[in-house]
Amino acid sequence: QVQLVESGGGLVQTGGSLRLSCAASGRTFNINRMGWYRQAPGKQREFVASAINSGSTNYADSVKGRFTIARDNAKNTVYLQMNSLKPEDTAVYYCNANVYIITTRVNVELWGQGTLITVSS
Repeated sequence: QVQLVESGGGLVQTGGSLRLSCAASGRTFNINRMGWYRQAPGKQREFVASAINSGSTNYADSVKGRFTIARDNAKNTVYLQMNSLKPEDTAVYYCNANVYIITTRVNVELWGQGTLITVSS
């Protein structure tokens, strides 16, 4: 079984910075892609950023130039550095990973437990 554990949420003022971390743990798996989604109150969950094994990254237009995603493949960890935060960034942030389970030869989509980020104006 593979699990994602997030850390790093909290309260920050407008213009501030935070860094989220998400580590995958378990046995016999390979990670294809890791990324982040968020869900603001009363809204649907939306894509934020992702990073695949080649190093290629992708960002939502709303966070380009402010957020940076990075992976540490040796630690099976993904980070989201968030700068110039705005009140509209307030949401629960979820780590996401597409993982290949070696023993079952199946790709699965995993989600972290979510971490709340509140940006005060």
